[in-house]
Amino acid sequence: MRKTLSNLKGVRRKIIGRRTKLKFTNSASYWEERYQTGGNSGTGSYGRLAEFKAEVLDSFVAKRKVKSVIEFGPGDGNQLSLATYPAYTGVDISQSAVKACEMRFAEDQTKAFMTVADYDGRRADLALSLDVIFHLVEDEVFETYMTSLFDAAERFVIIYSSNKDDQNTAQHVRHRKFIDWVTSNRPTFALAEHIPNRYPYDKNDQENTSFADFYMFEKAV
Repeated sequence: MRKTLSNLKGVRRKIIGRRTKLKFTNSASYWEERYQTGGNSGTGSYGRLAEFKAEVLDSFVAKRKVKSVIEFGPGDGNQLSLATYPAYTGVDISQSAVKACEMRFAEDQTKAFMTVADYDGRRADLALSLDVIFHLVEDEVFETYMTSLFDAAERFVIIYSSNKDDQNTAQHVRHRKFIDWVTSNRPTFALAEHIPNRYPYDKNDQENTSFADFYMFEKAV
């Protein structure tokens, strides 16, 4: 028993050590290194939070008869594995994440993946952003991302994120009141629905709760 506990502590130290080696220089390099060194998309893409997101998204796709989805920031693909989409394109800043998704969904002909550098401007009924916006710490990166996200949407945009201004968080996190950007820059998109998180943020249970809500935007005809 003592030997087992000792081994578990050793594994835990290795994991913690690997995390602390991630020096933040910019968003792109942080996420590439994170996936390259075996990290994942975070707790929001696993467990009950992932199940909640999948439930909301699958319901929306079915009710609105969405035929195609493009997601900016699929990460390791775990959230995607719970979804049911007729056709899907994932665009990520990390080459390692894209490769991982291509391997994971190699037998699924309804899915395609590419890096931001290779993004060809394709569009879809629904453009999707899950747990991404509060990781865009640089203003220029945020502007470019939001522009690409809304320009890729033919009918709907769904954002799952916090919606407040706060920079006093982790080095790779910056909360933004992104709705202000939408109002100023994409007035043709109206907020159609806001779904609060089923598991709102609790500092005592950060792995199973989230500060992100769902915001559904619909393009005016």
